[in-house]
Amino acid sequence: MLALAPLALHAQMQHPLLPYVNPLIGTAPSATKATLAHGQGTEALANTIPSVTYPFGMTQWVAQTRFSETKCVAPYYYGDSLFSGFRGSHWISGSCMQDYGSVTVTAITGTLRLDDPGTAFTHAAETATPAYYRVDLPQRGLRAEVTATARCGFIRFTALRDDSVYILIHPNSDRGLATLQVDGNLVSGRNPVYRLYQGGGQPAGFDGCFAVRFPGVTSSVKIVPVAGGVVAYVGFWEKAGQTIQLKIGTSFTSEAGAARNLTAEIPGWNFDAVVSAARRVWEQELSRVTLEVMADSVRRIFYTAMYHAMQQPRLYSDVDGTYPMFATSYKNARLAHAMAARRTAAAPPAVGGAYYDDFSMWDIYRAQIPLIEILRPALAGDLVHSILLKAEQGGWLPDFPCWNNYTAEMVGNHANALIASAAARGIPVDLETAYRYMRKDAFDIPDAAAYKDGRGRRSLASYLALGYYPLEDEVSEAFHKNEQTSRTLEYAYDDYCIAQIAKTLKKQQDYDTLMARSRNYVHVFDKRTGFMNGRHADGSFYPLKDPDARLYFVTEGTPRQYTFYVPQDMPGLTGLLGGPEKLEAALDSLFDKGQYWHGNEPDQQTPFLYNYTDHPYRSSQRVHTILEEEYANRPGGLCGNDDEGEISAWYVLGALGLYPVDPASGDYAVCLPLVRAATLHLPGGKTFRIIVRTAGPQYTLVLNGQPHPSFSLSHAELQKGGVLEFR
Repeated sequence: MLALAPLALHAQMQHPLLPYVNPLIGTAPSATKATLAHGQGTEALANTIPSVTYPFGMTQWVAQTRFSETKCVAPYYYGDSLFSGFRGSHWISGSCMQDYGSVTVTAITGTLRLDDPGTAFTHAAETATPAYYRVDLPQRGLRAEVTATARCGFIRFTALRDDSVYILIHPNSDRGLATLQVDGNLVSGRNPVYRLYQGGGQPAGFDGCFAVRFPGVTSSVKIVPVAGGVVAYVGFWEKAGQTIQLKIGTSFTSEAGAARNLTAEIPGWNFDAVVSAARRVWEQELSRVTLEVMADSVRRIFYTAMYHAMQQPRLYSDVDGTYPMFATSYKNARLAHAMAARRTAAAPPAVGGAYYDDFSMWDIYRAQIPLIEILRPALAGDLVHSILLKAEQGGWLPDFPCWNNYTAEMVGNHANALIASAAARGIPVDLETAYRYMRKDAFDIPDAAAYKDGRGRRSLASYLALGYYPLEDEVSEAFHKNEQTSRTLEYAYDDYCIAQIAKTLKKQQDYDTLMARSRNYVHVFDKRTGFMNGRHADGSFYPLKDPDARLYFVTEGTPRQYTFYVPQDMPGLTGLLGGPEKLEAALDSLFDKGQYWHGNEPDQQTPFLYNYTDHPYRSSQRVHTILEEEYANRPGGLCGNDDEGEISAWYVLGALGLYPVDPASGDYAVCLPLVRAATLHLPGGKTFRIIVRTAGPQYTLVLNGQPHPSFSLSHAELQKGGVLEFR
């Protein structure tokens, strides 16, 4: 806490930033240029929710407009017109995944209805902030409010007229398997969690647990069966102006854990004090970056993007350090014990303070995790150590761990990139433990049962034999059954990431082998067409006629788009394309043909690749166009799925003129910022100032008063603090 003191003081002294956050951005279908051109089906939904929570909190509290925990259905959509309560949600922000282990609390007036469909609300009667949400419900004669802590929610209903009021507590088990029990003024229960993707439909091995406390003794709570499960309810008679308050603790370990979390985080009944505390927490987080001389619209988009980039990965451990073991059936562990055996000189006791899950890894290693590494390196350390705990408990490095299980969702295993990125930035990592599981991921072939459960690389044998995934390699057990060219490119990057750790540990033979494999991208580059292409086992290429068509061997994109995904070896890619001039022409072709798809993460480093041409300033022009066309201060103003804040983190870094094309290098491509000036408030009280003194388009860089020779900045240079000027 001492390291945060200067930042907390700064947050108190400056102009409040919380009013600039608009949680409704991303809650309506995207209306941005790239989404309208390229978004298909659910890709056109940013799927963020106006959550009330702490940064990276366990549970997000949201006005519920949809009932189900069904895949790709968020709890809230701007276009809906019925409010059906406050949900304690574990929706992965901006995703097309599932909510899980959730519980909803609602209030109805007049006659009790256990099958309540909701009540009409308007956005004019709605106030949404990260720390507090309020909506007036005229048909019910109620005002509904919610605030939150890291693991708990606090709800207040105010009667707007004299009436009977019923509070309903409904675990959202789509399978009807939730349980409830009453003990005095405490209603507790659990909602079983089930897996998605690999292992889909199987129990996740833990439940979403909750404990709801009313003030005083409430002996009249009833638990009744309803269609699809059970509901608890209690009735009150309220006069106009009177309030009903209830607090809800949540946990992934037990009902008792939820109650302990509640006692620790909200011991009293002062709703407004909890709101004030949540506001202070968000002000401190947002004030890690301050902007100057900015239009309000840009400021609102920027700080909303920061809010969206701070939703997950999700805190999973209770206040006492207890957490559900990864990929294990209903067993808990405690961090203090679990971490003790792993605390070495490389991983000192300062790390491992909390356990996290829900890593949309294919997305977030690109921009969201590097943003955390800049602003909150201690949290980044906890994220890495959470990944290592998962590997130790499950036996394999997880590639996309969600609902505390293996998923094998998407392609590649970018937990390798997460670890390499942290190590490159000097964040404490137990490298020996990490490398043991990274190497296993790269060289060992899992047995059929393990692979079916989501462990290990898919079809590794052909990759080791051929240097690429041939088109014949369909993986029937996987959610993504094909996408062979994308798999080749992404695993080549992962091999490069693992090689960086091998180099640090002086494992020369492994390093040489993995670096050779990092060039496997050359095997799917079709010189005849000039694009990455599908390739058969006999060496022949797919007869590519349209590089802008979505084809089965590319992940959510096209051959043209994926051609630029070689972050580990831009000189090598430049050579394949014919030199810097040809690279620039290929980039121009992508953008000028309208084929850049900002909603698909492998595209997102592409605008910065002009830095590798003879005209690096052109990166700024492309980046600024995207910042202005793909983001807006309106519900439909966020491009594609936000994917756990990845699209939002791209905005934050792009507006600052920084982007980690290759996160494992520890470097950032630099382009002209969108903002005129910004200050990054770093741990330890240091600051890094970014100042624009030119209208562009061409510029020179000056770092701490000295000419800076490249359009790249190292993380070490940034973390020292100082001033970067664009002249």
